[in-house]
Amino acid sequence: RNFFAKRTKELKPAVQSAPGWKLFGKVPPRENLPKDSKIIQQEYEARTGRMYKPPPPSARRKNIEFEPLSTTALILEDRPANLPAKSVEEALRHRQEYDEMVAEAKKREIKEAHKRKKIMRERFKQEENIASAMVIWVNEILPNWEGMRATRRVRELWWQGLPPSVRGKVWSLAVGNELNITPELYEIFLSRAKERWKSFSETSSENDTEDAGTSVADREASLELIKLDISRTFPSLYIFQKGGPYHDLLHSVLGAYTCYRPDVGYVQGMSFIAAVLILNLEEADAFIAFANLLNKPCQLAFFRVDHSMMLKYFAAFEVFFEENLPKLFLHFKSYSLTPDIYLIDWIFTLYSKSLPLDLACRVWDVFCRDGEEFLFRTGLGILRLYEDILLQMDFIHIAQFLTKLPEDITSEKLFSCIAAIQMQNSNKKWAQVFASLMKDNKEGDKNHSPAPKS
Repeated sequence: RNFFAKRTKELKPAVQSAPGWKLFGKVPPRENLPKDSKIIQQEYEARTGRMYKPPPPSARRKNIEFEPLSTTALILEDRPANLPAKSVEEALRHRQEYDEMVAEAKKREIKEAHKRKKIMRERFKQEENIASAMVIWVNEILPNWEGMRATRRVRELWWQGLPPSVRGKVWSLAVGNELNITPELYEIFLSRAKERWKSFSETSSENDTEDAGTSVADREASLELIKLDISRTFPSLYIFQKGGPYHDLLHSVLGAYTCYRPDVGYVQGMSFIAAVLILNLEEADAFIAFANLLNKPCQLAFFRVDHSMMLKYFAAFEVFFEENLPKLFLHFKSYSLTPDIYLIDWIFTLYSKSLPLDLACRVWDVFCRDGEEFLFRTGLGILRLYEDILLQMDFIHIAQFLTKLPEDITSEKLFSCIAAIQMQNSNKKWAQVFASLMKDNKEGDKNHSPAPKS
């Protein structure tokens, strides 16, 4: 008993300091007591025989936030003890290189800071302008629409772009509702479209699906094209694709229109116009504006593919093209590059596919103010903006460039070019030039008409 008590006393300190370790023949872990920095320095000096000297205050690095993060910053470090020390010349050169890197980093940082400040200033200014313009539109212009819409002050404010909060309302008022479509009428055509979609999925019976003299195959193809086109409408936004919040809404508006205007049906490009309206208006209002917009002479000519009328629009465009941009006009002529190659896509989608969405909406703003003339003026503005580039290109590259315009196109640059376009030729405005072309065409038709039979 005494033996065990004695033995326990002997083992107690070991067990307390390293419990369980001796049982398995293992060495207990060392206690990692933190060493004082002076002790570490003394040990280092004793081991290497070198005295450590802290760098003088002037040699210490400053402006840490500007220091390059690259490993090239190591050029200021001393070499390890087992390597030859740097020569004075090399050390000075490295110091110079390092100082240059820091100076360059500072310059970049200052430049970026100025750029950010400028962007923020412009953004604040733009927001302030939008806010003040919105107050004017809401409190002064919209309540007195008919009396104020044509005034110089309103037209100038309109040119600067409509505030997003009133954009849809102004578009609706400017486009008008000559067709007298009501929300109830929209619901009727929407329910008809839904029935048709249901009947297509259940049966392909000709009696159930044929309407207004349009064949089953044509109408089915038209409705199938809607489905395909919706997924290709503003794909980067993801809101019109299947599962997106506006997919069904866009499908409804386009489907209802094909039932409302079976003589026009669905044509590629319509989905972009309907999508822009849906983003700015309620569903029924978007349909009303859409139907009235497509009923305008220019849109109707293009969407019904009226070749004769389309050629008149192209001819009128070329009159002002030659007037404003004679060098580029001759360059296009030398390659037989006709307006239809690039204008059709621009007019079909009202630039909503060709330009960034916010810029396209600003084009729409003034288009609602000035009508079809502004669509062609915008086209000339784009050509003016890129005139120097286009003059260096051949047919293929011009066609490719105008089909897919640069994404960095800005509102300020484009609208300054549009403003520089003069829509007057020999004292004739767009409407007069177009009317004279229509008159010439009618007279030509009379001259070439066959003689009456006796």
